[in-house]
Amino acid sequence: MSPSELKDFLELKYSQYNTPDFIAEDPISIPHQFQRKEDIEIAGFFSALIAWGRRNMIIRNAQSLMERMDMAPYDFVMAAEEEDLNRLSGFVHRTFNEQDAYALVLSLRMAYQQEGGLEALLTKGPTVYEGLVNLRTVLSTHPVFPQRTHKHLANPAKGSSAKRLNMYLRWMVRSDKRGVDFGIWKGLAPSQLLCPLDVHTAKVARKLGLLTRKQNDWKAVVELTDNLKVFSPEDPVKYDFSLFGLGVYDGF
Repeated sequence: MSPSELKDFLELKYSQYNTPDFIAEDPISIPHQFQRKEDIEIAGFFSALIAWGRRNMIIRNAQSLMERMDMAPYDFVMAAEEEDLNRLSGFVHRTFNEQDAYALVLSLRMAYQQEGGLEALLTKGPTVYEGLVNLRTVLSTHPVFPQRTHKHLANPAKGSSAKRLNMYLRWMVRSDKRGVDFGIWKGLAPSQLLCPLDVHTAKVARKLGLLTRKQNDWKAVVELTDNLKVFSPEDPVKYDFSLFGLGVYDGF
């Protein structure tokens, strides 16, 4: 496939999958239930953090977590007392459990009170890399933050692809009038985003010649994104829809 043919193919799949019909079967459906910026970003954060495994299970468990927060995640993060926090008891999604949820609620409270919130943490620094490192550093300093919860905050400094957090950044930063991504954060430009890399997108990207690195790590994320920038330097991550759709729906 020539470069121009590949671009046309990616654009076709982008248009096919970046539609409101995509929302219902994706974890992004959870933050789409909210209107307030802070509710959207907190609901999105928790939904993205547990976004591994079957998507129907991710959605079900993320919805359960929001209901435990009285469908008011920002108010819960900022004001929940011990009795309220007990509603998190029994929550589990794979290796993410009530301890992780409890620690992150209180860490986020500190972040909103002292650091300006999730947007400020993740858009601090000249690149996404610095933002991700800053998020992990700040949240993990809370006294209640246990060692076990560190594994749920990806660390690109140790080579992690940070798939779920890069996906979360796509949700918050991109805005293309198609109704899927929110575009409520202005501290980063879409051109700065990095493509979320999971087994589906990596497999498709290698088949299309967009990725040569064998490991699904941070270097692979940078390589893939750089290659996508050839086709859309101002918004390379829009092709996440193309690669994911090809892998999950088209069986490419």
